[in-house]
Parts: sequence; C-alpha cells; structure tokens
Amino acid sequence: MQGGSSGIGYGLKYQARCISDVKADTDYTSFLTGTLSLKEENEVHLLRLSSGGSELVCEGLFSHPDEIWDLASCPFDQRIFSTVFSTGESFGAAIWQIPELYGQLSSPQLELIASLDAHVGKINCVLWWPSGRCDKLISMDEQNIFLWNLDCSKKSAEVISKDSAGMLHSLSGGAWSPHDVNAVAATGESSVQFWDLRTMKKVNSIERAHVRGVDYNPKREHIFITAEDESGIHIWDLRKAKVPVQSLPGHTHWTWSVKCNPEYDGLILSAGTDSAVNLWYASSSSTDEKALESPVASTRQRVNLLLNSYTDYEDSVYGLAWSSREPWVFASLSYDGRVVIESVKPFVPRLK
Repeated sequence: MQGGSSGIGYGLKYQARCISDVKADTDYTSFLTGTLSLKEENEVHLLRLSSGGSELVCEGLFSHPDEIWDLASCPFDQRIFSTVFSTGESFGAAIWQIPELYGQLSSPQLELIASLDAHVGKINCVLWWPSGRCDKLISMDEQNIFLWNLDCSKKSAEVISKDSAGMLHSLSGGAWSPHDVNAVAATGESSVQFWDLRTMKKVNSIERAHVRGVDYNPKREHIFITAEDESGIHIWDLRKAKVPVQSLPGHTHWTWSVKCNPEYDGLILSAGTDSAVNLWYASSSSTDEKALESPVASTRQRVNLLLNSYTDYEDSVYGLAWSSREPWVFASLSYDGRVVIESVKPFVPRLK
C-alpha cells in the first residue's frame, strides 16, 4: 500500500538525523531531537504530542554547542539524555540534563552531567539499557566498545571496561538487548558482532556487509532485525544465525534504520534514503504461541506484508522512534529537519 502522510508535522531550523522517544515520560508522548548545522549553534528540541493528539508542541528548546550525530533519551529519567557530537574536526559524547524549571526560564541551558572522554577515534553512538534503571552505559567508536558506570548524582562517568573489535572491523553503531543486560550487538563493515559485557568478548556474529541499522525484538528474546544498504531487511533467530529466517524487501534505495514495535510483536518500521518510511508486519512461525496471540497476526493471517509506505518526505529519512507510551504512534525525522508523528492504527485496525 502506498500512502502520503496524514501525520502531524514540526519543522526544525536546521538539518537533523536523530530522534528519540522519551520513554521515562509517562504523562506525555514525548520525543527529543537534535540538529546538525555546521555553521550555526545547534539545538535540542523537546517535543510533546498534545492531549488531543492533534498538535506537536515544542516544550523545550536548548542550545547545543556542536553538530548532533546521535541522541538517546535515558529510559529511567526523562530529563537526562546523551549526545554524540562533532566539532567539525573531532567527535565527542556527553550526558546532559534538562534543567528542572526549564519552562520558567527565558533561555534554559542544558546541564552537563558527564563527558565520555575516553575515546580517541570517531565516536558513533551511546547506548542505554532499554529495559529499566541501569547505571551502566555503552559507547562505541570505530574500533572500541566501552562500558561505563554513570553516577548522575556525582556528575561522573567512569570506564569499567573496554575492548577492541579489531582493525578489520570498523564499527558504526549497535543495539543493547532488552532481554539481557550483558548482551550488546555492534554493526561493522562486514558483520554484526555480539558481545558479552561480562567478559567484553565477542561471542557470536552475523556475516553481513553494509548493515546500517539493527534492533532487538523486545517481545521475543532471540529475534534480531537488520537493515542493509541495498538488500533490505532481514530477521534472524540468534540461536541459528547462519541465515535469516525471514526477509523483507526494504526500500528502493538504502535502508537506513529499522525499529521493532515495543508492544506489538511483528510490527516493524524502516526508513531509507528513498525518502520513505515503511510499516511492515513480519509474521512469526505459525507454531509460535506468541505469534498466535498477536492482534496483528490475527488480522493479517500471519503473512509478510507492507502495511503502508509513508512517502510525504522531501529528503532522506534517518530518524525513527516508536512511542513507548502510545505504541501505535511513531516519530520520523528527515534530513531537512522535518519531524512527522503518525499513528499506525488505520493500517492495523485491531490494535487496541
């Protein structure tokens, strides 16, 4: 199915690539996004969906000194988030806090909690454990994975351990398993590596080139999703990760990002440089009890489907985020700084 957009839009002042659900905000459907301007001072926008769901409101606008290449909201404190940034010559990463009374301040400033300054190479991402309160953080540069201990009260971050992926593996990003606080996946030029944080050693890998985005299925422990440049979307069972168990065609150009729905098993979003966001239902095995319980499965008879393609964009779409509070809602961000909020309910009518 092809479709334009009936979503709610919001325009950033500058170009942008990253957007994050504010999972810890249980009162509002909220997102954080940051800009990527080389010449101007950059901005972090705190966006909230109005109570009627008809308007996207900027609740907070904060200056950020450098280009924001990665942004992630803390899953247990809605005022805390991380950024990976570039000064044009070097990369850095930091943990920030939104001031408590930001709505009453004329020009609120972000409070720096800690700098993740142990990296020498280009930092690519900072990961928070998605399943609850955890005082650990992961950061990755092109060669190394760092595990940090974060103490927000003392405004400090200390390296617990680190290891190198090796000179032949240029890391670009990753995902932290919601099922296991010790399991993390890291994407490289020719493979996806799976690491055990207790030993900081690689324990498994998927040999695939040009993987741009990955995600764990939060409802099924062993299911893992990859998005690849030109070969689409692949779904893997990590217990037998030699070949994918399912494949989806992806996008007409590079498939850049992929996100599993936090509540509804089988619903997947993907975004690409073809200026589109695709909503998929990827069926599970008919013998899988969780699949039989899925409202999506009962609607779609457990077949692989492109439920909708959102095509009302004028630039590549790099940012995707499902809402944890309203899991039928998602935010997308195109490179020209356009945020769009959509509901998938029209395409999956049995979602409650």
